[in-house]
Amino acid sequence: MTDREGGLDVTLVAEAAVFSSATLHEAAGQVGALPAAIKPLGDSMRLCGPALTVQGPPGDNLWLHRAIAQAAPGEVLVVTVSGAHEFGYWGGIMTTAATARGLAGLVIDGCVRDGDELVASGFPVFARGRAIHGTAKVAAAAGRVNEPIVLGDVTVASGDLVVGDADGVVALPRDSVREVLTAALAREKKEATIAEALRQGRTTLEVYGWK
Repeated sequence: MTDREGGLDVTLVAEAAVFSSATLHEAAGQVGALPAAIKPLGDSMRLCGPALTVQGPPGDNLWLHRAIAQAAPGEVLVVTVSGAHEFGYWGGIMTTAATARGLAGLVIDGCVRDGDELVASGFPVFARGRAIHGTAKVAAAAGRVNEPIVLGDVTVASGDLVVGDADGVVALPRDSVREVLTAALAREKKEATIAEALRQGRTTLEVYGWK
């Protein structure tokens, strides 16, 4: 994987891959959760990598094709489609192209199609759902690649860490990743201690000091 200028260290990506999206979200102070409607097409799908952001116009996927051509191996395309969710912005051909270029996955705040083919490919796709409505490819339509975008209440910039699994997707600013990983490791160690206390008969109220 090649880093973009000022991008995420590849060793941090490897370290982040062992943690769940929920653990990283909690370790970051409960920030970075993308809209819950964005889910993996297959429950076993997981992705982890630096974002390459895409802002596409409604009902048009040409900017996604442009992003695939620009993407570096290991990057995750993170896409917003201006709120026009009910189109199939991504399908089998684009998955083949993305796989050939070594991309780590797709996160799109919209729908995709050729769903069974996508699941069978093993390429991680996180989307709002499936839709057969076709898209245009207007060369002059407004869009952009590699600039900050907003999904839900989260701003994502290229190079930010994106981790997705069956529970959802979290995006973390690149400058916070090392600190979050340290907190995530401490959190998992603490939870292991708590789990052992519960197995010994203590209640969650006792362990956490709740009433």
